[in-house]
Amino acid sequence: MLLPLCSAAAEHQKLYRWVDSNGVIHYGDYVPAEYADMEKQVLNEHGVTVDVLRGKRTAEEIAEDNRVAELKRQAKLQRRADEALLATYLSVDEILMHRDRRIELFQAQSRVTELYLRNMMHRMTELREEAFKYQPYSANPDAEMIDPDLAEDLLVTKATIRRHEANLARFREGEQNIVARFDGDITRFKSLKGLN
Repeated sequence: MLLPLCSAAAEHQKLYRWVDSNGVIHYGDYVPAEYADMEKQVLNEHGVTVDVLRGKRTAEEIAEDNRVAELKRQAKLQRRADEALLATYLSVDEILMHRDRRIELFQAQSRVTELYLRNMMHRMTELREEAFKYQPYSANPDAEMIDPDLAEDLLVTKATIRRHEANLARFREGEQNIVARFDGDITRFKSLKGLN
């Protein structure tokens, strides 16, 4: 009856092997604190390594592990993107058609914004001509002070023009980004399909 208990206790007892900084090999059923940061091998009752406990990682090792993990993550993302690309399109012509539709949306937004900006610029010209009759814009020292409503209208119109100019720049940038993205998709699609 005692024999199975001893056998079970022996199975749970671990034997460790480690090498110190001088290259000396050590064995023990526990690892002293001064060797805790070193790599250790866990041995079975036959002295065969069954596990390896990594030691404290150097900054270079951690950086390399992070680099490898990032490469794996990027490869996984690329694989998913490739699968989606192949599942979405059957030909380069389909990609071009989709690209052209997206570009048309940006161009339509740009045209509407350009038209609105032309109207606002015309309004700004009229407001400035009116404002030049009053102080502080008039060269006439006897001119009346500008009406507060006219001054406010000038400020609001100027702010509106700036906002729509920013929108127009964003639409144009968006169009360029769409072209670049679809060019990349076309190149990748051809590569995956083995097309020239």
